[in-house]
Amino acid sequence: MLEADVFQTANLCVAGNLNRDVRLAPLPAGDYLFADGETPVEWTSETVGGGAANSACAAAALGARVGLLAKVGADRLGARLEETLLRHGVTAHLAQSAACATGTSVNLTFTTGHRHFVSSLPNNESLSFEDLNLAALAEYDHLLRADVWFSAPMLYGGNERLFRKARERNMRISLDINWDPQWGVASPAEVRKRKLAVRQLLPWVDLAHGNARELKEFAEAGDLGTSLRRLEEWGAQAIVVHLGAEGAGYYERGTLVVEKPVPTARQVNTTGTGDVLSVCMVLLDRLKGVPIREKLLLANRVVSEFIEDKRKLIPAL
Repeated sequence: MLEADVFQTANLCVAGNLNRDVRLAPLPAGDYLFADGETPVEWTSETVGGGAANSACAAAALGARVGLLAKVGADRLGARLEETLLRHGVTAHLAQSAACATGTSVNLTFTTGHRHFVSSLPNNESLSFEDLNLAALAEYDHLLRADVWFSAPMLYGGNERLFRKARERNMRISLDINWDPQWGVASPAEVRKRKLAVRQLLPWVDLAHGNARELKEFAEAGDLGTSLRRLEEWGAQAIVVHLGAEGAGYYERGTLVVEKPVPTARQVNTTGTGDVLSVCMVLLDRLKGVPIREKLLLANRVVSEFIEDKRKLIPAL
């Protein structure tokens, strides 16, 4: 059986969002949230945020050598985030711009298991290919592109240029197909244009990542099986699937392997579990002779320990 010390020989470069997260304990969903008043929660926390930053911090906490390509504003919050990353073992390759502020996201989580983010992320939305320190790619074997939807300059051209540079260095490439904030908001034509921009990246992708709901929406399919087949037809070599209460899956060459989750005694961390699962599978990707079920088992154990707060994977500010 694989043990967690296997992560210590891995390395990873992550590109994407870096911001502050304000996290709240789960609260009941309901119309009362739209009325004047106040709702107490058991706890709040202020942490490093952004899918890319969370993934980088988790990988570093597991013992891997990690770099982060991202952008911040020329402000105190950006400096605090960089200091926190460095203190927790992440090499921060950050572009700094006086033209934008470093962003913040408020994470609302509900007892139903659903969540909602209220965000202002000008630094992430303005990220461009020119902001990326491409020289850093030479130090790593695997590139994880997270937060693929947030920056128009990256969505329309920048991502493909980044993947070309990564492939020139013989890097493996992962792509997190998370929820696009424009789904259900923008016009159908705009949503389709955005989906097509990401779809065109899939021939470059060794591992795609996403939860079942995200993948079905992205593939415009009514069931997970059809979604996975479409992603494979569009070019993805393999897909890591976040299945929530059903565990985790790995799809390759027409076959989906599913491993049940490790039971948890309590739920402390309710956001970021998908990032943790994906990071584990990325760090294990290099182990070609290990059965996929063993990789999923270890990833599920780490996710369970993170949920229970036994593993401190995302640092506080």
